[in-house]
Amino acid sequence: MVGLLVLAQKDMAVGLLEAADHVLGQRPAGLAAFPIRYDIPPSELTAGLERAIRTIDDGQGVLILADIYGATHINVACRLLERGRVELVTGLNLPMLIRVLNYRDQPLPELIDKALSGGVEGIVCATEFCFLENSKC
Repeated sequence: MVGLLVLAQKDMAVGLLEAADHVLGQRPAGLAAFPIRYDIPPSELTAGLERAIRTIDDGQGVLILADIYGATHINVACRLLERGRVELVTGLNLPMLIRVLNYRDQPLPELIDKALSGGVEGIVCATEFCFLENSKC
């Protein structure tokens, strides 16, 4: 099963895992949070990410789901990427995480597609749905 690493600012990483636990009823194996502290130097961040990747990689690769492209922790993570083994998708939201958790049996390239579609399809303007005729909103 592909390992999943949630890489995000402070409480966001832990909060997303707790929300996923609530939705799914339990913490799936091979899922870890890497909350970013603002005071950690890049060298420590690199070493910590390397350890986290090794810990959750069972041989089928690791998908890092991260908050915002261009931040220091993402730039550090980019140096650890290996196509087909360690991949990174940014723009993390809860629908993305839930979608990926529901399709973890798929190979890494397909899981990346699920992450992208889950992230995009999870963004909706509820007003459009709530004001439709026969809506229950």
